[in-house]
Amino acid sequence: MSYRAWFAAQDDAEERYPLTDVVYYSRSGGLLEVQHDMAELRTRSASEWKQLFEQRWMRTRWPYGSGVWGKKEWVCPTVADENVVSMFEGGTNLFWAERLGRELGVDDLWIKLCGNSHTGSFKDLGMTVLISVVKQMIADGKPIRAVACASTGDTSAALAAYGAAAGIPTIVFLPKGKVSTAQLVQPIAHGALVLALDTDFDGCMKVVRAVTSDVENGIYLANSLNSLRIEGQKTVGIEICQQFDWEVPDWIVIPGGNLGNTAALGKGMQMMYELGLIDRLPRIVCAQAENANPLYRAYRTGFTEYTPIQAQNTAASAIQIGDPVSINRAIRILQQFDGIVEQASEQELADASALADRTGAYTCPHTGVALAATMKLVRNGTIKRSDRVIVVSTAHGLKFSRFKVDYHEHMLREVSSSYANPPVELPPDIDAVRRVIEERMELGVQ
Repeated sequence: MSYRAWFAAQDDAEERYPLTDVVYYSRSGGLLEVQHDMAELRTRSASEWKQLFEQRWMRTRWPYGSGVWGKKEWVCPTVADENVVSMFEGGTNLFWAERLGRELGVDDLWIKLCGNSHTGSFKDLGMTVLISVVKQMIADGKPIRAVACASTGDTSAALAAYGAAAGIPTIVFLPKGKVSTAQLVQPIAHGALVLALDTDFDGCMKVVRAVTSDVENGIYLANSLNSLRIEGQKTVGIEICQQFDWEVPDWIVIPGGNLGNTAALGKGMQMMYELGLIDRLPRIVCAQAENANPLYRAYRTGFTEYTPIQAQNTAASAIQIGDPVSINRAIRILQQFDGIVEQASEQELADASALADRTGAYTCPHTGVALAATMKLVRNGTIKRSDRVIVVSTAHGLKFSRFKVDYHEHMLREVSSSYANPPVELPPDIDAVRRVIEERMELGVQ
């Protein structure tokens, strides 16, 4: 059985392009979206789709053991199996944050650990699709010389890793001094051409769009304005429902920067709903750092006004974006899902991350933003104790060790570290050791 997908203009359903065309924008200048032949997908029943996805889940049959490619018909059916570039991404675990939920007043709180992936972030979900399509394009004779992206760290890591696996040269544009060491070294290690520009992410984005605008130069754009990325990232919502035996949570809270992830989450949920795998939609919360909050500001006007801003420094560096390219996509999804946009200050995101860590999680600052937003919505009664809440953790905390160290050493700007736990330095004296242990036991180590 064959399935079809194509690029389509958002404002003209008749304007279509093959997924292997080098095209990013519609004739009117808007972003393209991947559309699927839903009538063909409906020839399989919802129960048959569930059975197929369950048979493939985390198995070794190429390429269907991947959390993304296990849903190939819904993602990118036009790529031949031999051109799929996969590291069996997806399939990340749901962490039942029982203790944290109990402390916050939510009995059913879960953290979707998307950072438990090959390069340590959810970006792998989209990059496997994009690089696979590029490999298919090259196999079809398209003159692609390299693939390029602007990044706040995680996108460049994923692009470089998947490009290296495919043998495709990669170029990454990073804002100089604004990404963690762990994020910077990943593309370097994978052999990418790393260009550190003295600007912010929005400045890097302008440069990469200019570099890739001439399709004749053979450099293909890999940022999330390229809808191929959205197709892979949308599987996170499908995966969450699958892990709950196809039950829909009440809330999904996700950090938002360039906002492709918010759009992707909603798109995956909508496909499940339209094809009958689920009978309702969750509410979506997009969480932004207060220092980089253009979507939150638009939300406060009922989405009647949107103005790009100059993003200020935030510990949540991956979402330090003032002019998100997927703003319209995200607004549309939030309106369809009765969505909410909340923000978190530097104090709130740092403390939320530290509090979660003290209950066994190990969270990146962006997850801290989502957790802080969740806490606010619990406190004001929007999220009820009995609700099932999923917080999407977008990256592994180990990529942000400096953030952790600075928090516990009281070195973070704009933050008074409420849960700091620095090591206690002592001489090798047993009485001194016992005294400190007893003092801590009386206070409660945690």
